[in-house]
Amino acid sequence: MISAENPYTTVSVQDLLTANVEHSSAFDLIGYLSQRRDMVETALDKAIPVVYPEKIYEAMRYSLMAGGKRLRPILCIAACELAGGSIEMALPTACALEMIHTMSLIHDDLPAMDNDDLRRGKPTNHKKYGEDIAILAGDGLLAYAFEYLAVHTPQVPAERLLQVVARLGHAVAATGLVGGQVVDLESEGVGDVTLSTLNFIHAHKTGALLEASVVTGAQLAGADQEMLERCSQYARNIGLAFQIIDDVLDITATGEELGKTAGKDLQAQKATYPSLWGIPESQRQAHHLVEQAQAELTIYGTQAIPLMALADFITARKS
Repeated sequence: MISAENPYTTVSVQDLLTANVEHSSAFDLIGYLSQRRDMVETALDKAIPVVYPEKIYEAMRYSLMAGGKRLRPILCIAACELAGGSIEMALPTACALEMIHTMSLIHDDLPAMDNDDLRRGKPTNHKKYGEDIAILAGDGLLAYAFEYLAVHTPQVPAERLLQVVARLGHAVAATGLVGGQVVDLESEGVGDVTLSTLNFIHAHKTGALLEASVVTGAQLAGADQEMLERCSQYARNIGLAFQIIDDVLDITATGEELGKTAGKDLQAQKATYPSLWGIPESQRQAHHLVEQAQAELTIYGTQAIPLMALADFITARKS
């Protein structure tokens, strides 16, 4: 039960997603995503000016400003607001998350990794600038991400900011993204990849940064341990759902829709969720994970609506 002092109320997920209909208007997810994405785009554009040596800054900006959903920054801001924080205190970490994510895309596209020629409908970084500059552009974005959030975050005590830095480092290192990428590479062409191995890959390669996006947003605002744990579980579930839908889209969507080469997983003989479960069961599993994620936040009532709607966006997206 929720105590009388708790400002949140427990309602159903469906009630949360339609709570504003009678009193004002339904939650406008498209408008919310557009407004927050524009905010992040503006901040990112200002964050990295082109100075000498121009080539490396141009390469960093080429991938950073190539568009995308900006889902990780938006999740960070939404979690910060859920915990009582402000957009202003979350925005530098939100931008740092996008810098780190962009680094992972640049490096993932390299010939030694997934070897792709297209990203977001444009030539990949190494196709535009060469492998040497692409590697360095990723390195530059990763390092600057930590500097940027440390220098530009307002109204957040130093100890909280240190927790955020540690969380992001953990998400990127061998404990997170790097570890997941290693197992992913080792599993290519292996015919008997188990579900547990597949889950490990994506909980680390994709899920760790998504989880960090939500948790760091809440940390910035000083969320208590219960909220941090609920945010963490919410994010783990949407992270796995995100990857399952990615695997499905790799089969069902066109290259034009994806903005990258379609069918790459099949060509690389990668284990995917559809290869283990089939497409209908994969979609069912993703929807179930989203429901579990939303259930973690029902305790927070209508204040959780943005994160609830973002969870639904994970499975409804077409790219």
